Amino acid sequence: MRHVRITVFLIMCLTLACACRKKEATVAPAVTKKLIVVTTLYPLYDFARTIGGDKADVSLLLPPGVEAHAFSPKPEDAVRVTKADLFVFTNEFMEPWAVKFVKGLNVGTVALIDSSRGVTFLKAGEEEEEGEHDHEETGHHHHGGGMDPHIWLDFANARVMVDNIAAGMGGKDPVNKAYYLANAAALKADLAKLDDDYKAGLSSCAKRVFLHGGHYAFGYLAHRYGLRYESASAVNADAEPTPAKLIALVKQVRAMDLKYVFSEELLSPRVSEMIAKESGASVLLLHGAHNISKDDFDKGATFISLMRRNLTNLRAGLQCR
Repeated sequence: MRHVRITVFLIMCLTLACACRKKEATVAPAVTKKLIVVTTLYPLYDFARTIGGDKADVSLLLPPGVEAHAFSPKPEDAVRVTKADLFVFTNEFMEPWAVKFVKGLNVGTVALIDSSRGVTFLKAGEEEEEGEHDHEETGHHHHGGGMDPHIWLDFANARVMVDNIAAGMGGKDPVNKAYYLANAAALKADLAKLDDDYKAGLSSCAKRVFLHGGHYAFGYLAHRYGLRYESASAVNADAEPTPAKLIALVKQVRAMDLKYVFSEELLSPRVSEMIAKESGASVLLLHGAHNISKDDFDKGATFISLMRRNLTNLRAGLQCR
C-alpha cells in the first residue's frame, strides 16, 4: 500500500511539473523579428545602425577596404537584398545602378530608400565666387560634368540623410517608429555639434585653400565652411591627373606656401606624395568616408569619429589658430 501511495505521489508531481512547463510556454514573450537593412556606403551603414539600434540588423553591401567608386553588386549581393526589408542607397549619381538593381530583383517587399531626397546637389568642381582668393590666385578650375555625389560631407545634408533613413525604417516597422525617430534625433544633435565644431575650428586659419591629390570628393565640405578646394583629378576616382595639372598644383603649393597636401582613404597616396615632394610640403590624410578599412571597421569607427580626425588634420593643414 505504501508503494502505491508513493507511485501516486510521483505521478501527481510529474503532472504538476508538466502543467507548469505548459503554462510557462504559453506566457513566454514572442521573439520579435528585427528589421533587416542593407546599405551601400559606409555613412549610410553607420547612420542606419545608430538609428536602428537593437531593433534592426544593418549590413554594409560594400565590403570594408573596397574603394566605393569601383564597386558593382555581385549575385550574392542580390541574394542579401532579396532578404532585406530596406535597401538604402546614397543617390543616383553615386550609385546609378541601385534603382535598376533592386527593381530587377522583382521583390516587392523591399523598400528602396534614396538617402538624398531633399538634398540640394552641387556640381562636381563647382566654384564659389565668394572668398578672399580669386580664381587666378588659387588656380581653381572646373572639373566639369555631372553632379557631385559626396553629399554626406556637408553635415546639414547628413542630417537630411538621417531623416530619410529613419522615415524609411518607421514606415516599414511602424510599431518601433518612435524608437527610430528618437535615435535619429540624438544622431542629428551629434551631427549639429560636429558642424558647430567645424565652423569654430576652421574660422581662424592662416590658409583658406586645401589641395588634394585624389579625385574631387571634398567640394561639399569646402562649400559649407567657405574654403577653396582643388583636387588632382575629376569626380571619377579612376581618373588620372594630366602632367599639366600636376605641374600647376606643385606651383600652387609653392606660391601659396602651403605646408600640406591631402591624400584620401583606400586610394594610393602616390600623387599626393609626388606633389608634396616636388613642392616641399608634407602629406596628411583627409577621409572621405565612402568606406573604411577592415581595421577601422573592426575597431568600431564611426562617421563622426572619422570626421573629427579630418578636423584635426584640416586645422593642421590650414594652419588654424
